[in-house]
Amino acid sequence: MNESLTFAVPKGRILDEALPLLARAGIELEAAFHDPKSRALQFDTNVPGLSIIRVRAFDAATFVAHGAADFGIVGSDVIDEFGYEALYAPVDLGIGGCRLSVAEPQEMAAADDPRMWSHVRVATKYPNITSRHFAARGVQAECVKLNGAMELAPRLGLTSRIVDLVSSGQTLKENGLVEVEVIAQVSSRLIISRPAFKRKAEALSLWLQRFREAVGEPERANA
Repeated sequence: MNESLTFAVPKGRILDEALPLLARAGIELEAAFHDPKSRALQFDTNVPGLSIIRVRAFDAATFVAHGAADFGIVGSDVIDEFGYEALYAPVDLGIGGCRLSVAEPQEMAAADDPRMWSHVRVATKYPNITSRHFAARGVQAECVKLNGAMELAPRLGLTSRIVDLVSSGQTLKENGLVEVEVIAQVSSRLIISRPAFKRKAEALSLWLQRFREAVGEPERANA
């Protein structure tokens, strides 16, 4: 397993939940990875030839899809949003659980019925998922792309609704919003670059099996 491999992991909450999985899969990270003062983005591991890059969640998928990284971890929301054909997502890691939901101001929700919508204007960083979801319901969706601070959009009159990830719902509550529709349940997946899998099948198959074992999946004959 000495073939050179690059593993992309996302910053933030998913990474915190992923670290025990990495340990169970046999990956130990150098001290600099855990140093909050470090600005490094690529790190060595205890496994010869295996390095880890720590990037934004959306970027982790891009690095793997374009072959700059061989495998990685991303949320299913990212996979669904971009629909990368070059990504293989064989293992649900059972971490990063949340949901992608439509939310609106509490006062609007009190008299609203999502079943009656014919047109919606929403702020979201998931315009593709959002458009597909509403199109399947026969609803015309006008998506305003935002990368953060989604909860401000209704308050400042940018849009009346938002589509965003929800975990506890506390952020929505603090901004006067409530969930009115769940679009998808989200969890984090192990992703592999299809081109890399063709070139490095033996090495990546071993890591695939290690992660399956780490999450308690039964052994499979084929990846």
